[in-house]
Amino acid sequence: MAHTADIKPTPATAAAECLQAEVERLRTENEQLRQAIPAHAVVDQAIGVLTTLGQITPDDGFTVLREISQHTNIKLSQVAEEVLKHAQGAALPDVLLGELHAALAHHTADKQPDP
Repeated sequence: MAHTADIKPTPATAAAECLQAEVERLRTENEQLRQAIPAHAVVDQAIGVLTTLGQITPDDGFTVLREISQHTNIKLSQVAEEVLKHAQGAALPDVLLGELHAALAHHTADKQPDP
């Protein structure tokens, strides 16, 4: 009588298991991308707001968002959403407002010509 541990998978079974694992990996990756696309659009829009508000480059706008996110321990996409709401007239939470002013001051000061 054969034990389950003694049964070796056939090449077809191994290939089917490998394909199933790949399908699952691709489904997971697809879902992650679906979630990332809207977040990326929000971040891009917030960068646009910051470039206008702070008269900074898009690269600096992203750096400002990233700095605020890191200093407040709030996800970048959430910071971006708050910046967009602020651009539409909503109050910016105090912790974000303070970090925004500090980051913009830092990045606009870098662009000022020396007297």
